[in-house]
Amino acid sequence: MNSSSSENSLLSWGLLTILTLIWGSSFILIKRGLEVFSPGEVGAYRMVAAASLLLPLSLPRIKNLNKTQIKNLLLSGMLGSFIPAFLFPMAQTQLSSSLTGVLNALTPLFVVLVGALFFNTKITRRNFLGLVIAFAGVIVLVAYKEGGGWSSLTGINAYALFVIAACICYSFNLYVIRTRFTKLTSIEISSISLLMILPVALMYLFAGTQFSYKLVTHPRAWEALGYVTVLGMVGTGTALILFNIMVKQSGPFFASLVTYTIPIVAILWGVLDGEVLLLGHYFGIAAVILGVWVGNRKKAV
Repeated sequence: MNSSSSENSLLSWGLLTILTLIWGSSFILIKRGLEVFSPGEVGAYRMVAAASLLLPLSLPRIKNLNKTQIKNLLLSGMLGSFIPAFLFPMAQTQLSSSLTGVLNALTPLFVVLVGALFFNTKITRRNFLGLVIAFAGVIVLVAYKEGGGWSSLTGINAYALFVIAACICYSFNLYVIRTRFTKLTSIEISSISLLMILPVALMYLFAGTQFSYKLVTHPRAWEALGYVTVLGMVGTGTALILFNIMVKQSGPFFASLVTYTIPIVAILWGVLDGEVLLLGHYFGIAAVILGVWVGNRKKAV
C-alpha cells in the first residue's frame, strides 16, 4: 500500500516537473519562431504540428461522434488552442517571453471570473482578493519601465491585453468542456478538437501568409521551423496528453500547481536569453503569483 502510494506520488511529481519544463519553455520557443515568422505564421504552424502529431488518436475516434459533438469540438479547438496560439505570439512582439509566461498564470483567476459572470458560479472573498492582488501585479508589470519609472496611461504596454484575452479564451473553453462533453474522454476532446481546427490552420498558413516563401528564401527559416515544431508537437500535443494523465492520476487541484511553476521556467529562460527584469517587474511577478495562489488555495479543513 505504502509502496503503491509512493509510486503514485513519484509519478505525479514527475509529470508536474515535465509539464513545468514543457509549458515554461513555450514562451522562449515562440520568441525563437518570431525571429523569422510572423505571429500568425507561428500560431498556425504550431496548430498544424500539434494536430498532425495527434492524428493517430483523433482520426479513429471522430467517426463515433455526432454533428453536435463535432460543432462543440470545433468551438473548443478555437477557444482552447487556435485563438490563443495567435494571441501569444502577437503579445510577444512587444513583451518579453518571461513576462508573457507570468501573465499566463492568470488563467485560473479568469476561470473564476468568467464562471461568476457567465455561468452562475460563486465567487468567494478569497477569489476576489486573489483577483485584486493579481491585477495589481499586472498593472505593475505593464506600467513599469526601464529606468525605474512608471509609464503614463498612454505608455502602458497594451500588448499584455493579448495574453489576458488568451487567458479568457482558456477560461471559456474550460466551461465548454465541463458542460458539453460529459460523454467524451479527455483524450478525445484534446485530439479531435485539434483535428477540427487543422483545416483552418492549413488554409491560413499556406493561402494567407508568406510561410512557404520564407521557408525557401530565409536563411534561418528551417531553424525557426524546428523551434515551432517542438512548440506544437511537444508544447501542445504531447503536453495535453500528459496533463490529462496528471489530472486523472492526481486530481485537478494538484494539476493546477503547474500554474505556479510555469512562470519560474519562463523567467529562467528569459534571463538566460538576456532579457532584463527590473526591480519593479519582480514585485509585479510576485503579486501575480501570490494573487493566483490566494485566489485558488483550498480552505484548511
